[in-house]
Amino acid sequence: MVTSDSILQKKGCIIIPELIDFSQNHQWQVILVNDGSTDRTPQLLRTFENEENVTIINHKVNRGYGGALKTGLSHVKTPFAITIDGDGQHNLQDVESLFEFAVEKDADLVVGWRKSKQNSGFYRELGKAFIRQFTKFLMPLEIHDLNSGMKLYRTELAQKYIHICPNSMAFSDVITLVFINQRHLVLEYPITIKPRKAGRSTISTSTALETLLEILNIVLMFNPLRIFLPLSLLFIGFSLIWGIPILIAGRGVSVGTLLLAITGVLLLVLGLIANQLSDLRIGLLSMVMNQEDPSQKEKMD
Repeated sequence: MVTSDSILQKKGCIIIPELIDFSQNHQWQVILVNDGSTDRTPQLLRTFENEENVTIINHKVNRGYGGALKTGLSHVKTPFAITIDGDGQHNLQDVESLFEFAVEKDADLVVGWRKSKQNSGFYRELGKAFIRQFTKFLMPLEIHDLNSGMKLYRTELAQKYIHICPNSMAFSDVITLVFINQRHLVLEYPITIKPRKAGRSTISTSTALETLLEILNIVLMFNPLRIFLPLSLLFIGFSLIWGIPILIAGRGVSVGTLLLAITGVLLLVLGLIANQLSDLRIGLLSMVMNQEDPSQKEKMD
């Protein structure tokens, strides 16, 4: 499945024909999602609408990176789905490698690890490293390339989880964390990256901040105590460090000590309440997901 704001440039179709030929040789389905492009992309995509096993979807307006992926994943009819970007950086030979690896390991999600990726600049790499360390602090994480655009999903699971993921660039990070939190088998496999053939990156500082907020939101949804408990212990610990010397000196309990201790207790109580709400929400979510969807079952058969 390919998504892009503008995958076809003035030079013409430089990505799609190769992708279609490769997929047809393997008898795979191709879903092309045009996310509200304002250039000639819709017209050029029409030239491929009669190709075998090719589905073309056009958004009337731009829904965002995650919105395009949601649309594509919701139309998948095969047991596995793989997503790639429309800038030509991904090697199509890696598609087959990821698929074979997923089948061999019975994986639910395989992340394409850009182990030898092109240098994207110090500032951007620093931001990615910070996001990964921030995520690793909040939850167990063994994935090196969290926001890789090439991922192979078990379709049934991806279609269950996409509705709780954002429409923004954070989709790629968040859906991986959802799979991890739900105890599905998430692995990674090295892939190669080629120079960008089309388009340009839209990742910016605001994108990174939005991703951090979405990651925080997912952690609060699945394991809020992972955030509230350390904060609570931090405030209570500071209250003890602040208050014990004053208490030993015979000057009683200071206002600062009380303020820190009460804040710590309040954070602990809020964490326990949030954890109860999280359990209820996850329970309701599981009930909805476990309800048999005849249309989805028919697509997968």
